[in-house]
Amino acid sequence: MRENYCRDSVAHAIFHHMTWTRLILGLTLRCMTDPRLALDLMRVAWRFRARAWYRRPPFLPLPDRTYVRWRMHTAYGSHDAVPPTEDIVRYARWARTM
Repeated sequence: MRENYCRDSVAHAIFHHMTWTRLILGLTLRCMTDPRLALDLMRVAWRFRARAWYRRPPFLPLPDRTYVRWRMHTAYGSHDAVPPTEDIVRYARWARTM
């Protein structure tokens, strides 16, 4: 029983990582054809960075994992949700106008 749980959780982690990778790839492709979107996404990424990110490895301005999980839960009803590319694009454009 425990073996199946471990196997399932590993498979879930791999699938979850692949879907985030697919999202990043989709956003990258969209940015190649729309440089303004690239700027919008960089601004949004900067707003979502964790506090004091420069004090903790990997020393990158990444968002806090707990915060991202909470945002996914409030927006999509699941902590493990991965937003569609179009939702991210729409949000980034909206944030530019605000």
